[in-house]
Amino acid sequence: MAESGADSLPIDEALPRLMAALERGDAVLVAPPGAGKTTRVPLALLDAPWRGDGRILLLEPRRIAARAAAERMARTLGERVGETVGLRVRLGSKVGPKTRIEVVTEGVFARRIIADPELAGVAAVLFDEFHERSLDADLGLALARDAKEGLRPDLRLLVMSATLDGARVARLLGRAETIESLGRSYPVETRHLPRPARVRVEDAMAAAVRRALGEERGGVLAFLPGRAEIRRTAERLADLGPEVEIAELHGGLDPNAQDRAIAPASAGRRKVALATSIAETSLTIEGVRIVIDSGLSREPRHEPGLGLTRLETVRVSRAAADQRRGRAGRTEPGVCYRLWEEAATASLDPFARPEILASDLTGFLLDLAAWGVTDPGKLAFLDAPPAAAVAEGRATLRALRALDDDGRITERGRRLREIALPPRLAAMLVDAAPVGDGKLASLIALLAVERGLGGDSPDVTERLERFARERGPRAEGARRLAAGWLSSVGAGDEQAVEVARAGLVIARAFPDRIAKARGGRPGAFLLANGRGAAVDPASPLSREPYLVALDVTGVAQEGRILLAAPLTEPDLLEAAADRIEEREDIAFDPQAAAVRGRARRRLGALTLSERPFAPPPGPATAAALAEGVAAAGLQRLPWSRGARALVARVEFLRRSQPQAGWPDLSDAALSASVGDWLAPFLGDAAALREIPAETVMNAIEALVPYDLRRRLDAEAPSHFDAPSGSRLPIDYDAEEGPALDVRVQELFGLQRHPAIAGGRVPLMLRLLSPAHRPIQVTRDLPGFWAGSWKEVRAEMRGRYPKHVWPEDPAAAAPTSRAKPRGA
Repeated sequence: MAESGADSLPIDEALPRLMAALERGDAVLVAPPGAGKTTRVPLALLDAPWRGDGRILLLEPRRIAARAAAERMARTLGERVGETVGLRVRLGSKVGPKTRIEVVTEGVFARRIIADPELAGVAAVLFDEFHERSLDADLGLALARDAKEGLRPDLRLLVMSATLDGARVARLLGRAETIESLGRSYPVETRHLPRPARVRVEDAMAAAVRRALGEERGGVLAFLPGRAEIRRTAERLADLGPEVEIAELHGGLDPNAQDRAIAPASAGRRKVALATSIAETSLTIEGVRIVIDSGLSREPRHEPGLGLTRLETVRVSRAAADQRRGRAGRTEPGVCYRLWEEAATASLDPFARPEILASDLTGFLLDLAAWGVTDPGKLAFLDAPPAAAVAEGRATLRALRALDDDGRITERGRRLREIALPPRLAAMLVDAAPVGDGKLASLIALLAVERGLGGDSPDVTERLERFARERGPRAEGARRLAAGWLSSVGAGDEQAVEVARAGLVIARAFPDRIAKARGGRPGAFLLANGRGAAVDPASPLSREPYLVALDVTGVAQEGRILLAAPLTEPDLLEAAADRIEEREDIAFDPQAAAVRGRARRRLGALTLSERPFAPPPGPATAAALAEGVAAAGLQRLPWSRGARALVARVEFLRRSQPQAGWPDLSDAALSASVGDWLAPFLGDAAALREIPAETVMNAIEALVPYDLRRRLDAEAPSHFDAPSGSRLPIDYDAEEGPALDVRVQELFGLQRHPAIAGGRVPLMLRLLSPAHRPIQVTRDLPGFWAGSWKEVRAEMRGRYPKHVWPEDPAAAAPTSRAKPRGA
């Protein structure tokens, strides 16, 4: 039921002030749960003079709350829903000619005001439970405010909330008056039962329920994050016996099941209601004086760039925790068990995150475009929508051909909006109908938007088959809804349903969610958008080579597929024909030390097929080979002595003349730029073994600018011309600096020490015996002749008697032989 059934409610005291404020204009009403705002305020406005004969629209965030509010107000008037008080929700409406109060869901209102911006025949719009900050509520308020300013200055807007910064909303409405009302609640004792990190929430909840039933009297309302935890908790409590009635309460139930969940327990029995956050506000479950709060809720989190919305289990806000706690004190003093440490309450966020900051904005942007707004910034929102989500939503709508390049709605976009579905599901239906798959598409859309239909199997085809056998109010209402969608695209309900074509139908609308099995782990798949996801290994879907996922949750690295259909390869190729790319990739194979080519057919991140091919000569092959060289290491190249010497000479000059502009030929620099200096010289080479030493030399030489080449030979010559006539290589890699290995006899007659770089850098002379063994190392040859030569000469004469060892080598003739010529 909607609110407490007492004759007098706390809101009654605030009603005169509220009525006076609405007489003057818009208002904000802040009243805690139990105050009676949901049912008392609309009924009080029936007598407002400014209403005339206009209707009052009461917006509720959920169908269950809308139905409960409508039924409560109708009973207060002694009527049935459909008379003075009507109801409009997605799966059924009850509105008649006498209706003056319409209880509608926020989504229904958004569609209504876009279709009729003047809201003809409407006197006031009441936004109930606005603190939940749903995307539809934010959109509806922005559009209603815009309509009031431009078309309906007489329209009254009233925002009602249990926990909200009323002043902030009042400013948004243009200095609307804020009215506050006290709630009526009884004392609630709070007890903490911390849940250890390794204990599953359903185990902790089941234990807490058993404890509460033993310690306290009355009914129990237990808050859990989602349907799965509710089901598992119910299984753990199945042995409590007939005196305890276990009831599940979530949005996936049909109306009759929801009514049973909120009804009083049978005589002599106690009720344990296991609920999602759906029961935080708007609903009172009769007989409840015990609340057990898991401290968790499940909220949508959209991931821009992946195009996916995941349900994330998060800690509740402090405001939500207070709301839940307050449910225990609606009718008498109660008890609240919290499954967390008392100190952790202070670390909870003050309020829940608004959906506009964490949702897929595709439908939101299409609605704005239908309103004539291409930039959300032109309307007033409490929180501006994130730029990344706006950009992604626009891109999606352009891909669906629902928006043009300027962001204006197209005729196709208007057609998609006529179907009360998210844009991509609407596009699926529009595209499926002309090829005979319209009814199948409408039923698939039902499974996507109405959770629980056809069971909980992840296989769309299995769910479709089970739903075909389902009966009951919810199933029949869902079929009527699907028939309405089908009619809106000009297709008849008589179309055949071939469940085997489900994959093809979904893949046409969601090609980015086509998934290919990954080897090595059963049930692991890679989606075309690059995201990893897995299906239950026990499901037959885990053995399919291809799937198309309709619903995926979890983190970006590894999601969980909640709903998917098998997809044959022919259907894949048909559905995504315009997105499949034929591409030839050339890459270096480290094992073969060669460039290899593979022709691939790809859909996004998926490789559908591939075959090897010989890469043709050209820039791409050369670039791949050069990259392979960098990865393998420059030492894998066929370096000649000349090439290595050239590098060393340039590096010597770069270090000794830092301002001269010599190129950096260090190993690090060459590795980093190998694609620039080596690739242009590789010609037809496709493997390391095909690169000749000459290529490396030519490539290195090209790195030295022309104007520096002459200076190179002059200042860092590759060889030293010895007095003997020998041409000896200079070692530029020596630790001690440029060095020369030379037999001492070849330097006879040399009176000055050899030097390079214009005489500024003396060579380190490594003097050798006739047998090329070290004798002396010196940077002062004249000093050596005049000093230690005498000892060296004495030793060498005894060891090499056939060679000439003059007393004055500076004046002797050089020689490279045992005896000088002519001796």
